[in-house]
Amino acid sequence: MKKNLSACTTVLAGKEATIDGSTMAARNDDTFGPLDPQRFVTYPAYHNHPNQVKAYLNKCVIDRPADGYRYQGTPNVNYETEGVYDESGFNEKNVGMSATESVYANERALACDPLNTESGINEDLIVAATLPFIDSARDGVAYLGQLVKKYGSAEGNGVIFSDKNDVWYMEIVTGHHWVAERIPDDAYAVTGNRIAIQQVDFDDTDNFMWSDGIQEFVESNHLNPDKHGWDFRHIFGTANVFDQHYNTPRQWYGHKVLNPSIEQDPLDFDLPFIMRTDHKITLEDVEQILSSHYQGTPYDPLGHGTEEQKHLFRPISLNRTQNSHVLQVRNDLPEAASTIMWMSFGIPTFTPYVPFFGNADDIDVSYRETPKELDMDLKSAYWMYRALSMIVESHHAEFAQEDLDYLKDAREYFYRWVNQVAPQVEGMDASQASAFLSAETHKMVAEMAKRTKSLMAKLIMHGLDLSKLTFVIDKNL
Repeated sequence: MKKNLSACTTVLAGKEATIDGSTMAARNDDTFGPLDPQRFVTYPAYHNHPNQVKAYLNKCVIDRPADGYRYQGTPNVNYETEGVYDESGFNEKNVGMSATESVYANERALACDPLNTESGINEDLIVAATLPFIDSARDGVAYLGQLVKKYGSAEGNGVIFSDKNDVWYMEIVTGHHWVAERIPDDAYAVTGNRIAIQQVDFDDTDNFMWSDGIQEFVESNHLNPDKHGWDFRHIFGTANVFDQHYNTPRQWYGHKVLNPSIEQDPLDFDLPFIMRTDHKITLEDVEQILSSHYQGTPYDPLGHGTEEQKHLFRPISLNRTQNSHVLQVRNDLPEAASTIMWMSFGIPTFTPYVPFFGNADDIDVSYRETPKELDMDLKSAYWMYRALSMIVESHHAEFAQEDLDYLKDAREYFYRWVNQVAPQVEGMDASQASAFLSAETHKMVAEMAKRTKSLMAKLIMHGLDLSKLTFVIDKNL
């Protein structure tokens, strides 16, 4: 089994914290290397057919119920060697799931409840084992909790569940123990690969859930280092130099974007998971965090700090970010069009977050079929957006503004498109709504391919003028 070393960043927001009353659950899916092709698919509902899902990266086999809902996923193309890793999507009940944010427990806790690496549930199949069978975000926590109890966990994983009312963040930290916290309606949360949840209130079952016996487990094994309180991060988490350069700065930058007036330290082990801000959070705010490389700070690898500063902290957006997504549930739209997964298949610094309705089940072929290697005709959305990323970064100083203009125009187009298309499903049955949303999405995807390839052609021609293999002879010679 491949060791769990993926590195993701998560941003969550409750419905009263956002500008449009939506819930937002967002994450970067970062993998082991820059090229791990993914595709975007819809798995059909099934009935009266008990079945199993099997992991490719260990010996885990999960028994699934006889009936399952339709659901979305963004699996790896090379699934036989890299695992399936469905990552993110909505099911037909408008429940979203994003899995996983890799987290790491300390050795004291793991010694008492080791991970079941041999046959425990892992990121490879966690979405397929859960998303088709849940009716709400809270239901997702409970369902996955029972799977962990039955099979054990092979990894430390943070899992997001969302619906129109709730956003839950669940952290599975040892072989059988976990805690989940509901993000307050008027708050947001940011984390990156460290155990995030802090004080747990075991009297507040509306906002916390946990594995059976976790309090007794902690007490009997003397795992709580605090004299007062029950801080999940302190009990199960790590706090080391690696965290300070790889993990805590990402949390710091997320808070810096949403709470710029509050001074915080990127090296602080106790940065808050959940905070409130004095302005309404927008989709652009969330995208800004997930696409960031610490712009406006000395730590920007593409900026003007010293060489030491530019390489001091791991940025949020990476060349190995395979997809970045925002699962949004908009309560101001008809139910059939209320779920939208905004997804960037390139490096999110340089490529747009394209909207896909959760109930549009006919996925465009450019997303559904991804070749294992770059297709020079760029019919694949994954490879088209990754090629754009490479072109822009190769001459970032010269190309950045043109790319920013393209992204701004794309956001305007997407907002207008969603606001025009979504209201039209009012009164349609589920089948009609899905067909209509699918057809309109095909048109949108084609428009973005046209815009993107036009920009790429323009940048390539511009790049030819930037070659250092040139010579201008003095006409007076």
